[in-house]
Amino acid sequence: MQEFGINDHKIIERWERIYLEEGPEGLSVERWGRGSTGRPKKLPKEVEEDLLAEVQRLRAENDYLKNLQALVLEDERRQRRKRR
Repeated sequence: MQEFGINDHKIIERWERIYLEEGPEGLSVERWGRGSTGRPKKLPKEVEEDLLAEVQRLRAENDYLKNLQALVLEDERRQRRKRR
């Protein structure tokens, strides 16, 4: 640290971690800014298919409930008109 004029021990710890994980070649890579989060990892095909099937089922259920609600409201309106 004294030889290179580095005042922060965290930098040395970071270099040590890089050296242990990637070897000497890892220290030659310039690392500027924040690391890229990259694209999210893809789900296994089975899980993706299951999720898509569930989404389709939930959309169908949602449509059914909306139609049912519309029918109930329409029935209530007719009942009110008959009472008058």
